[in-house]
Parts: sequence; structure tokens; C-alpha cells
Amino acid sequence: MLSQPISVTFDIGGGRMVSIETGKLARQADGAVTVRQGNCIILATVVANKEAKEGQEFFPLSVDYQEKFASAGRIPGSFFKREARLNDYEILTSRLIDRALRPLFPEDYFCEVQVLLSLVSSDYEVMPDSLACLAASAALAVSDIPIKEIISEVRIGRVDGQYIVNPSRTELEKSDLEFMIAATHKNLMMVEGQAKECGEEDLVKALEVAHDAIRIHIKAQEELRSKAGVTGKRDYKKPEHKEELQQKVSAFTTDRIKQIAGAGSSKHERSDAFDKLKEDLIASLGEDVEDSDKKFAKKYYADLQWELVRDMILDARTRLDGRSLDQVRPLAMEVDPLPTPHGSALFTRGETQSLTTVTLGTPLDEVLVESAAKSYDSKFFLHYNFPPFSTGEVKMMRGQSRREVGHGNLAMRSLKQMMPGSDYPYTVRVVSDILESNGSSSMATVCAGSLALMDAGVPFPKHVSGVAMGLITRADGKYAILTDILGDEDHLGDMDFKVTGTREGICGVQMDIKVDGLSMNVMREALEQARKGRLHILDAMYDTMPASRPEVKPHAPRMVKIFIDKEFIGAVIGPQGKIIQEIQRETGATINLEEVGNFGEVSIFSPAKEGLDKAVNWIKSIVAQPEVGSVYEAKVKSVMPYGAFVEFLPGKQGLLHISEVSHKRLETMEGVLKEGDMVKVKLIGLDQKTGKFKLSRKVLMPKPEGAAAPRGGSGGGRSDEQE
Repeated sequence: MLSQPISVTFDIGGGRMVSIETGKLARQADGAVTVRQGNCIILATVVANKEAKEGQEFFPLSVDYQEKFASAGRIPGSFFKREARLNDYEILTSRLIDRALRPLFPEDYFCEVQVLLSLVSSDYEVMPDSLACLAASAALAVSDIPIKEIISEVRIGRVDGQYIVNPSRTELEKSDLEFMIAATHKNLMMVEGQAKECGEEDLVKALEVAHDAIRIHIKAQEELRSKAGVTGKRDYKKPEHKEELQQKVSAFTTDRIKQIAGAGSSKHERSDAFDKLKEDLIASLGEDVEDSDKKFAKKYYADLQWELVRDMILDARTRLDGRSLDQVRPLAMEVDPLPTPHGSALFTRGETQSLTTVTLGTPLDEVLVESAAKSYDSKFFLHYNFPPFSTGEVKMMRGQSRREVGHGNLAMRSLKQMMPGSDYPYTVRVVSDILESNGSSSMATVCAGSLALMDAGVPFPKHVSGVAMGLITRADGKYAILTDILGDEDHLGDMDFKVTGTREGICGVQMDIKVDGLSMNVMREALEQARKGRLHILDAMYDTMPASRPEVKPHAPRMVKIFIDKEFIGAVIGPQGKIIQEIQRETGATINLEEVGNFGEVSIFSPAKEGLDKAVNWIKSIVAQPEVGSVYEAKVKSVMPYGAFVEFLPGKQGLLHISEVSHKRLETMEGVLKEGDMVKVKLIGLDQKTGKFKLSRKVLMPKPEGAAAPRGGSGGGRSDEQE
């Protein structure tokens, strides 16, 4: 017999009710809930192993969010007609949840935890990703898995100046900013989003609105946990600690760690020095030391290194590479380094380097973005590659990692804010290959992408740059905000955040906060320091490439988009596609025609300008309306004794009467014109009764001398003009 389910319901604003239920589904999981808003239902389950694997030294958390196509009454479009590996949207949602949940677990907890979320019922207007983290946290809350706090996550949009918590899909389309924000009752945990050049205070306001909403979510989860009777958390085996060995490590390495950290050396010099110190430490323990003691010694050494470097930055106000706290590393940038791509740029900042290319394609190259509720084609996308040689390592290459998907998405959303609108005919692909990495290759991708887009001739109105920031704090209240962090500083910090934007405002944000009690004043200071760093990089970018090229490069494909009346779509396509296929065959152009409202949107793509112009003129001639007085290039279709029938527009024929062929009087058409000849004619009239077109060739020809004078005296003879 099924147990009675337990649920709580709360209002997220505007009378929109959300319910969380447990005890009915997936009862063998350690924790399982369903979260519902409208017809949107998410099932979240969590299971944790009772013991950690032998020798486990890190926390193995996995989070997978997947949308079942049946939830929206759809069948997947894949060959196998079933849900397969997670798509990019599902990976990005999984990452948002993972980044918010990971800090909740104790630092010494190494048991494997798996969080699985499934969209089982879809509601078009309800964005399920904004409820997914709530569902994951609630599943943990009703379990006995040892988490320190309860969290939730919301999306913040702004429509007509009003901030909206978890906006509907329709509202989000009209929003000028979008941030996903996770928090505990006291502290912000994670921020990610985009905006159309919003100000730093706009972001702070969004954080405050989100935090107020999240506290309501947390209260509901606490009520559900109480109703479910969860009173405690499971115990787990704590890692062994060896105090005497830790003291030996500290005595042997403290001074040398400080010396290496303060030397202001490069990444590899510093890394080699720290590795040599570690070798010396292990050697100092003696030949008979047990392997377990070696592992403990390495751990204590890493912990001490983390602590001492943080103290150096806080007290000496200097950094591992010798920079001041707000100093950006040396910049070097170059546009058009590659001869064949349609656009390219090389951006180097310190020991981080991105080689980015831009490719211009047709509407047929658009990428399908698919989710359960909605699928659409995107004509702008960015791919980010992080090969192992960029950090001097050897690793297996097995497709793109979740990290690569996430970093590429941040760069893509930032650059997208400045991309031209839907009228821009090209599909644009940006690819960033990271050649060196020591801190924030995603921000290098933004800068290189902006330069490459301008180099490609994309009408990109403003440069977008990005900078990665760090924050180090101490219990005594001391803190240091770091501009343009190194890879080591990313590991050391209590908050790392990336901010992209133009000179006018923020375009993208990604932020992870690991410290309790971060005040909004510190947040404001960090954002202001990030703005200054962003502007410094922008100045260098404008010096390198002040504006987009006025047109695409000679070897880039040409594309034109024209709009025709809906009634002419069939005429352009032709019976069974005969006309449009003929145009493509004769001109070498690729033509894509879509019906948009009362118009046909025709995108014409050609590798050569001549083919493009020919295709454009051909289509324009099909949809053109004959105008009296206009001149046309006509093709002779048939010759009769009294004249020739010519096609002067596609599907439009008229009679070129024998009297209108030449100023000279003709008795016969024989030898004058033949079928297939091209002849220039002028439309001189339209018979209102029959609708027949009157064409003339002779009016376009020079008159012979004396042609205007009548022949044969005043006896009413006919002039050449009348013939």
C-alpha cells in the first residue's frame, strides 16, 4: 500500500503557487521529491553511498538534469527516438545545480552522491530550469545525507523596469536582463546570467530581489522536512588526522613556501619550485616512511600552501606573479592572423591565449536548440575548445567536457548582446581554441571573439571584453579583491566571478561564492574594480580594431536577404521547385525561402558576387510588376509573321509587333529575330480590355537621319515613326 504523500505549497509571487511533495514517488532513493508549478513537474532524487571509496581524496558529486520529451507530448527527433546523452541546455542546467549544491557538503565528506532530476510534465510558460535547484535541494533536505544548509535558486528578469522572480517564457522574451541566482538563507552562492548592458547597481538589485524570494523557498523546504520527520543526518567516517606529521610538514616547508610565493615568478617556474619542495619534503620523511604518511604529508603541504599564499596576498597586498591587486596582465592582440577564415583574432593576456575564428554561413547552417517545451534554430553560436596542451598536460581527448560547454556558453551569451538582429542574413559560428591557459580562458574567448567578429565584417556595434575577478577574505575582516586572476588564485579564492560587458554596461556574469556573510558593499566594490579592469582591456581592443570592417572579406560568402509579397512565394519556387532549382543551378547561389507573416523572406547566399547579383535580379524580376515606360531584357519565345512574342519578365509575355521592331519598315520577320534571341524592349502600353502588354524595340534605337520627315510630299504618306 502506498504511503500518504507529504506536501507543502507556497506563493512565489503574483498568485503563482509552487508545491513540493515527497513520500509518493521513488521511495527507495535516500531523498525524492516532486516540485510543481502549473503543469510543470520535476522529479528529483538523491542517493549517497554509505562509505567513501578507499583512498578517496575529493568529493564525488554528480548532477544530471534531463527533460523527458513525453513531458510535452513529443517524440525525440533522434534516430533512435529516445532521450540520449544530455544536450547543451541540459548540461548547462546540471552545472548550475552542481555549482550551487557542492559547497553544502562538509569538506571532509567523500562519499559518492548522485542527484538526478527529470522533467516529467511540461508547461510551456513555466521555465523548468528555474525550479530544478529547488527540487534538488528539497530532495537533500528530506534525506539523511549530511548537508550543512538548505538552498534554492531563482531566475530574475526585468520587464519595463520591473524585476520579476521566475518570469514566464513570454515575459523572459521581453526582459532586458536574466540572472540565475542561488543562495542559502544568509548567503549568496552562485550567479550566472546576461544583460543588455545593465549597470552594476542593476545587478546588485537583482541579487537582493532574488535573495528575498529564495528565503521563502527555504522556509517551505524546512516545513517539508519537519513534516517528513527528518530530525538528523547520517554519520560518516571522518578522515584520519596525524597532528605530529602536520607539524613536521609545517616546520619543513613554511619558509620556502613563502619564498616561492613571493618571488613573482611565472606559472611554470612557480609550479616547478613547489613540486621540488614537495619532493624534498617526502625525502625528508626518510626511506622507511609508509605510503599513507606520504599521502598525508602531501595533503598537509597543499593545505599549508593554500593558507600561506592567501595570507601573503592579504597582508603584503601582492600576488603570486608580483602584480598589484587591481593590475591586469600584459595584453597582446592581433586581428586577421589567419588568411582563410572569414574572421580571426589572436588574444593574449599574460599566460592565457585564445585563437578565435568566425565563419559566415547560410540559414541552412543554423543549429537546432532543442528542449522538451520548445525547439528553435539559432543563427549565432560559439564553440570553445580547451586542449590539454594549453596547460602543458597530457590527457585523453574524448569530446567536449561540461566545463567547455559552460565556458563557451558564457562567452556566447556575452557576445550575443551585441549581435545584429534577425534581419542579418548570415549564420555566424565562432570557435575559440585555447592555446595557453593560466586564468580565465573564457574571458579571453570573449575578447578574441569580439575582435574576430569585427574582423569578419559582422556589424558588431561595440567591443565586448571580460575580466575574471577573485576575492580572498579572513576571519578578522580583512579582504583582497583581485583583478584578472591566475589559475592558482582561482583555487585560492573565496569568490571567483567573471564580468563581461561594453563601456556602457554588463553583458554577462558568472559568479561562485564560497564564503559566508559576504556584504553587498564588498560586492559593489568588487563589481566596480571589475568595471575598471574591463575598461582597461576595452581600450586596448579599440586600439587594435576600432570598428567592424565595412563589408565581409573578398573570400567570404556574399549574402543578401530580400522580402517579397506572400503571393509571389509560389512563383519563385515554381511547380515542384523547378524555378528555384533553376536559379540555383544557373547562378551557383544557395537560396532559402521562408514564409514570415504576410511576406516571403528570401536569403540568397553565394561564394561569388556575380552569382549573387544574378540570383537577386532573377528573383526581383519574378516578383516585379510590369510598369509602363520600363525597359526590360526580353527573350524571344516564338516568331510570327506579324511580330514576335517575348518574355520580358518571368511568366510575363507580350507581343513585339513587327511595326515596333525597327524604324525601318519590315515586310516579314524572317531573318530579323529568331527563337531564343535576347532583345531589349520598352513597355509602352497596356490594353485595359485584354490585359495584353504593348512592347517596342524601335523606341530604344537611334533614329536614322530624316526619319522624322514625311515621305512623298504632303500627300499623307506614312513616316518611319509610324511604321
